[in-house]
Amino acid sequence: MSSSIGGDYSPDDVCYLESVQERYGSTFEGISTREKLFLVSTLASHLCILEAGETRNEIYKLSVQLQIQLEQSDQRGLLEALIAQIRWGLDEQQESKTLY
Repeated sequence: MSSSIGGDYSPDDVCYLESVQERYGSTFEGISTREKLFLVSTLASHLCILEAGETRNEIYKLSVQLQIQLEQSDQRGLLEALIAQIRWGLDEQQESKTLY
């Protein structure tokens, strides 16, 4: 499979992602920005449900404030940074440092 989407995938995932790339393009160019944001939103919600623990009330409030206070371009940059931290486990590294 082309690495345009990026990431390491199991063989079953590769087969499915190949069919997705055939339909929407190797970089999802056949999907609008709105649709990509929808996919990010639903995938994030699903992964959040699978993650252990609870979300603190202050984080709910923070999410609203970020939407109000940040320009759209800054929201996208923050989204990119959060995804990178989640993808590469940076949040877990920080948690383990604060425990010791």
